[in-house]
Amino acid sequence: MKRISTVIVACGLLLSTGCGEEYDAVIGVSVMTFDNPFFKDLGGAIEREAAKHNYKVIMCDGAGDPVKQSGQVDDFITKQVDAIILCPCDCKAVGATIAKANKAGIPVFTADLTSLSDQGEVTCHVATDNLDGGRKAAEAMIELLGGSGKVAVLDFKRAESCELRMDGFNEVISKATGIEVLKPLPGGGDRKKSADAAATILETHRDLDAFFCVNDPSAMGAVNAIERAKKEDQVRVVGFDAQAFAREAVREGRLYATIVQYPKEIGRLSADAVHRHLIGEEVEPEILIPVKTYSKATADAIDAELKGQE
Repeated sequence: MKRISTVIVACGLLLSTGCGEEYDAVIGVSVMTFDNPFFKDLGGAIEREAAKHNYKVIMCDGAGDPVKQSGQVDDFITKQVDAIILCPCDCKAVGATIAKANKAGIPVFTADLTSLSDQGEVTCHVATDNLDGGRKAAEAMIELLGGSGKVAVLDFKRAESCELRMDGFNEVISKATGIEVLKPLPGGGDRKKSADAAATILETHRDLDAFFCVNDPSAMGAVNAIERAKKEDQVRVVGFDAQAFAREAVREGRLYATIVQYPKEIGRLSADAVHRHLIGEEVEPEILIPVKTYSKATADAIDAELKGQE
């Protein structure tokens, strides 16, 4: 690892540092979007863990744009960072971006979302066990419906993690023969887009019983649409992330359940994997973090657990 002098970097998020301060390594980080609080928590954890090893972090917001993210990686390469952590904006298109960093001799790590491309090599991927999370979401849905009903799905196909959630969900829900699952519609992982999609579904399928949404912004978008349609007593929602606003919605009864992810742990373990790689230790190719189901029954215990991790 090289020792470098600090610079001030503006890349979606401004990082200011003291004059003359030096670091043992520099990590370039580009997350999918800071519009989602999940990635703010993940990015903050990377910075805190990196600081323990006297590493500088250049933090960028990909803003959901794979072209912008590719440009951020170009900047990392120009600055000759020691490692790159990516939460890809597009899991298929990111392969060419990773390959550029590989060619420059810079190891690439992925967090939460990984590459689905044949191009490029990822040193280590750190993420939620999304497949099992999808299974747990289906179990919550079966419990909610008592084994029968009509379910709509809001997905986000650009995100590999969300596709894994759908795989796990479909695996388990298919065994509940009394539950009909409609063809998924794109929610974009976004509250407004999901609210619009949910409103269309509610109008088309007036006998709908529930939504499964692949992240919490989508879930709350569906909740907003349900409340506008005054169908709170008829249609319930299962989400995924267990972000603070979703946990509150579960406690209020607006959301039935959400699957617990640990973005701070994803960030911490990603930075730790970078550190172990840079000091010459062998790093696992994949690190998966177990999930839990957040419902009214589990809320107190999980809230206490999450508070203890702050």
